Amino acid sequence: MPHEILTPLEMAEIDRAAIAAGPLDGYGLMRNAGAAVAREVLRRYPAATRVDVLCGPGNNGGDGYVVARLLLESGLDVAVWGAGAPKPGTDAALAATDCVVVGKPLVEYRPEPGSVVIDALFGAGLARPLDATFAEIFNRIRDANIPVVAIDLPSGVSGATGRATGPHLKAHLTVTFVRKKPGHLLHPGREFCSEVVVADIGVPDRLILDTKLVENASAGWIADLPTPSANAHKYSRGHVAILSGGPTSTGAARLSAMAAARCGAGAVTVLSPASALQVNAAHLTSIMLRRIDEVDDAVSFLKERKVRAAVLGPGFGDADRLRETALAILETVDAPFTLVLDADAFTAFADAPASLFIAAGASKVQLVLTPHDGEFARLFGDIARDDVMSKVDKARKAAARAHATVVLKGPDTVIADQDGRAAINSNGSPWLATAGSGDVLAGIIAGLAAQHMLPFTASCVAVWIHAEAGSRFGPGLIAEDMPGLLPPILGELFEAKVACP
Repeated sequence: MPHEILTPLEMAEIDRAAIAAGPLDGYGLMRNAGAAVAREVLRRYPAATRVDVLCGPGNNGGDGYVVARLLLESGLDVAVWGAGAPKPGTDAALAATDCVVVGKPLVEYRPEPGSVVIDALFGAGLARPLDATFAEIFNRIRDANIPVVAIDLPSGVSGATGRATGPHLKAHLTVTFVRKKPGHLLHPGREFCSEVVVADIGVPDRLILDTKLVENASAGWIADLPTPSANAHKYSRGHVAILSGGPTSTGAARLSAMAAARCGAGAVTVLSPASALQVNAAHLTSIMLRRIDEVDDAVSFLKERKVRAAVLGPGFGDADRLRETALAILETVDAPFTLVLDADAFTAFADAPASLFIAAGASKVQLVLTPHDGEFARLFGDIARDDVMSKVDKARKAAARAHATVVLKGPDTVIADQDGRAAINSNGSPWLATAGSGDVLAGIIAGLAAQHMLPFTASCVAVWIHAEAGSRFGPGLIAEDMPGLLPPILGELFEAKVACP
């Protein structure tokens, strides 16, 4: 399935281009959309005794009138409930005229047991909260516990942000057209959409805009997945450094280190202060260990040992030393080198984020930031407080400001690069909500970046693999389990890469 994501504005522009190019006019596209929804209803709900189609006054309602006509012609008992008449002369008005089912006022609708509801009220372009009238109707549907099939997007949910600021429906199935929209993948919209089917309605792929937003799927990056050559040695496969905290907080660094090694880095070294050497040594076998007490020593090691990526932040503590280390790396280490900042790094720079951003803008080092929402707010407070921007827009703006790749974590993790590219991850797992999970993700990103992957691509791959590991293990997952889950997932990806034409 194509993995481009289109905003509602982009989709409207593509609709106009498709109509202008022909051979289908607007009503032709609407008929195709309605037919796609009708097929899904007939396939999934063959035992339905009744179908209630709730139609709005716009094109979403027009799709609904087409669905009602087709389902009636298929022999189903169909009723139409309207929330306003379509504007005369529009495609929706044509669809309403062609539908022989006489519509009734939406306010009179009462759900019936055994029925299926088609939500054709408002689509992905809705940009305002619905009023209390809809809340009462939606509550009736929810209380009746009957299936809801949403056309394009459940009514009340923004196609641009996934937010629902007023009354909204939760669908059992959502049928959208051409490509997914951000609201299908961003929470809480993803939860309200449930299963999403993308239907082809006759819009040629050549008309799809050159969007910079994609769903994070393996098809987008599998060709770039690093595989070692026949004459590879450990340092040709990439050297990763993980900077450890003090003796009581070393576990996070070791989780990052194991993740980096398991995802293919040829050598991984934990850089440890003297106070933590013994505890780190007691837990490390394949991971190398180096005593580092001064910032200059850390920078010298990175440069002399040809380290290609480093993780700084997990369990590090000591905010002053962390800031000094990060800035020294950005100012003195040469490319190719990727610095992944996580966890304590966001607290360390909370009072002076501009110092990090300025250093990153002048650096040859490629910077990756991996905050969750709370950590994001420490560095990008004004962006975090914006109630209008979507999560994608926030991550993009932050990436441009920080001169970095930003991995804004959550059930709908967004990866954004400073050039405007962004990806929404869609295989997130609730089992990842466990302490240390983020440390593992930071290590995977560094391990892949050390194998010559660009930071944005490495972050996309790492987020997908990380989520896949969580889903496969399921209940009881703890962070220590995760590095060991990576090899079989990578093995399957390598097989798929070989099989790709």
